[in-house]
Amino acid sequence: MTIEGWLPIGHELPDGARCGKPLHGGNGWQIVTTAGGGRALIADETLHSRWVASRLIDGSALKPLSFGPARLHALSSAPSKMLAPVNECRSPNNKSEALSFALALKATREADAESPLQDAIYVEPISRLLPTYAITSRVDDDVVLGYWLTGGARVSAKAGRRLSQMLSWMGSANVTDVVSASGVVGRARLAQDHEEQADFLEAEIADQSPKPSGNRPIDSDTPFSLPGRPMLEEFFNEHIIDIVRNEERYAALGVGFPSAIALHGPPGCGKTFAIEQLVEFLGWPSFQVDASSVASPYIHETSKKIAEIFDKAMRSAPSMLIIDEMESFLADREAGSGGSHHRVEEVAEFLRRIPEAGKNHVLVVGMTNRIEMIDAAIMRRGRFDHVIEVPPATEEEVSALLDKLLCDLPKDSGVDHAPLAKRLAGRPLSDVAFVVREGARLSARAGKSKIDQAFLLSALDSAPSRADQGQGRHIGFV
Repeated sequence: MTIEGWLPIGHELPDGARCGKPLHGGNGWQIVTTAGGGRALIADETLHSRWVASRLIDGSALKPLSFGPARLHALSSAPSKMLAPVNECRSPNNKSEALSFALALKATREADAESPLQDAIYVEPISRLLPTYAITSRVDDDVVLGYWLTGGARVSAKAGRRLSQMLSWMGSANVTDVVSASGVVGRARLAQDHEEQADFLEAEIADQSPKPSGNRPIDSDTPFSLPGRPMLEEFFNEHIIDIVRNEERYAALGVGFPSAIALHGPPGCGKTFAIEQLVEFLGWPSFQVDASSVASPYIHETSKKIAEIFDKAMRSAPSMLIIDEMESFLADREAGSGGSHHRVEEVAEFLRRIPEAGKNHVLVVGMTNRIEMIDAAIMRRGRFDHVIEVPPATEEEVSALLDKLLCDLPKDSGVDHAPLAKRLAGRPLSDVAFVVREGARLSARAGKSKIDQAFLLSALDSAPSRADQGQGRHIGFV
């Protein structure tokens, strides 16, 4: 929804900042951008007076200004300080940011013990959550804190174990520090909550912990090979294969099971092919999360199916769990449809499950063509430690793939990769496989017992790049 700004763009605020476009607004308040990436809070006289009367702020925290007949008050914030509605904030990037919010919550409650805060404005420069007094059902402070810390999941900060799982990148000790600093629950009670839940789950964990799956061991003498993708091949060998083969040696130095990875790049660049080769090499069970397997029109059903697939993968560990088209499930919760409640729930499920999967010997691999759409909380280290770009193949990489595809096929001595690789460079690797297959078909149709260079070139000529062509071949009436 477009917000009409109270002040014109470029209007000078009392502290010298220049007013930009409005981002958020409500009854008696607006948040606008300022030059340099900062923000400013503007409140009308009525709301400002209410904050002062409640002793949430003193009269000098927001500077007065006039615009026509309106009497307003403004406070500017640097880009490094958070200024946003609580229900629009992103999850914190580190313990310091989380602690700042917790302390602001505590300071707010010391001044005003009654006002609901689920619709408040988080003003980090003055360490306050300023209520907007909107007419909505009150939400308890522990849920407000949990919602902000997780970036949108309605989880109570009193649920220590669950919150720690969702904030695994921070560590349970730091989560305890943050929650206790907020004052919503004491440290002793939070520790007791951890202990009670651990006792409750102990038998279940013992029963459901991953059992040896009977999968074949990885041959220690055979390197993983990925024709056409030498850099990706090297990464898989170093960060996955070697760790799996030498688990005890790495564990002695504190390095656990390989963490989740994400591959991104344009369609046809070879992401799926690379993962298929890795699955075949490891020989582990693989599980797929995609729209066809988990999407549901019913609320909560998609999150339930996601949880079931993760559970199956952990019971079959060691295993692989592949998230295809990540943007379908993990889109930024502040952008477009990503802001709906069911989408927030799905993202929160992934936030909790991905670190848990790694601890249970499940290798999580994500793939996307639209990395810019993925929620920032998902891409944080601790969830996806490695985010790898897979660009279109170079001429050398195409030549290596051609060599692999043709090595076991009968071919004429005159077959030359060079002209094929030069023309196929930058195109989807699926085009390379098509040219070899079509060249073999044309050779067989002509009665040849070997693949001929002329037929490979003919196949290439019959398969122009779809990007250049704009569309596929039409059969029938057009």
